[in-house]
Amino acid sequence: MAKEILLFPFGGNARESLISILAINNVNREWNVLGFIDDDRSLLGKECCGVKVIGGREILRDISGSYVLALPGNPKSYLKRKDIIDSLNLENSRFPTIIHPSAKITADSKIGYNTIIMPNVVISCGVSVGNHCIVLPNTVISHDSIVSDYCCVGSNVAISGYVVIGSNCYIGSGANIKENTRIGRGTLIGLGSNVISNTEENSVVAGNPTKFLRYNE
Repeated sequence: MAKEILLFPFGGNARESLISILAINNVNREWNVLGFIDDDRSLLGKECCGVKVIGGREILRDISGSYVLALPGNPKSYLKRKDIIDSLNLENSRFPTIIHPSAKITADSKIGYNTIIMPNVVISCGVSVGNHCIVLPNTVISHDSIVSDYCCVGSNVAISGYVVIGSNCYIGSGANIKENTRIGRGTLIGLGSNVISNTEENSVVAGNPTKFLRYNE
């Protein structure tokens, strides 16, 4: 029997995640997608791939048995992801783990809850991806690396071996991270950057090689 799921909010991450859920259903019907929920009332009735915004977070009380994939966050708001997800007041058991059928994930890797692994992602041996994470298409996470909770990893990112990414980071698409590098929590790495040294917490870095630009406010 298919499990019911809601997507929050009606943003790019959730809409792209819907594509992964539909791909899973094409292989084996695992999910019954009830709709999107969003705090913005002007979005009511908007749709993606035939799935509509059906209301706000009050829906979580009305449909208390459903799973919820909560995927807020972009380069401007990623530091608020934890607070937004926590504000839903959901038990951890209501958060699913979604993995696109084309993703390649080793048996000894670990993937947390409320985490989405999108098409063609490769997760190698000994990797740990935490809870409430987003990994966009075509990204490679090499052996023994750690992606901590609440991280957003863009598309076509290459994370080498033994990298540790702290919580609540945003890794821009096309970035490359050198082996044995530590990314401080709250770091934003710009698009296409090459990271060859550790980053400080709550910093913004970009370039080839990356340079420190500023601290997050």
